[in-house]
Amino acid sequence: MISDQSKGHCPCGSGKAYEQCCQPWHQGKPAPSPEALMRSRYTAFVQKRVDYLLETWHPDTRPAELDMEGSPAWVSLQILDSTGQGNRGVVHFRAVYRIGDGWGYLEEHSDFVREEGRWYYLSGETEEGQLKPGRNDRCPCGSGKKFKACCR
Repeated sequence: MISDQSKGHCPCGSGKAYEQCCQPWHQGKPAPSPEALMRSRYTAFVQKRVDYLLETWHPDTRPAELDMEGSPAWVSLQILDSTGQGNRGVVHFRAVYRIGDGWGYLEEHSDFVREEGRWYYLSGETEEGQLKPGRNDRCPCGSGKKFKACCR
């Protein structure tokens, strides 16, 4: 159960409705910052918007195609740090996903570049791992509830 989405909140975890958050970027409006682009790309992964992911990937590092088959079930995003200066930016994030009966995470320091008024994902250094929440820990799905009362 992903309660934020069921309440109409954007999957990126901003707390805003999708229409006031990532939807304008998905519809072609330029994201105003590296963090906004990162959030919209996470939402695109959740929604399997391959075209958007490729469009916002810098041409120098963009793959020829992106296969979402077998992609994990993304459940929450946490922005750990976000910086931008001039036409460069870095976003450090952790994205949590379901794997079988458990939880995994992808943590990345992502590099962004702005060209002709648009931010693009350039590359990132990633680390993956498995989460093992305790009964009284917050649920990894982002609901804010204790794990024992949510997705256990």
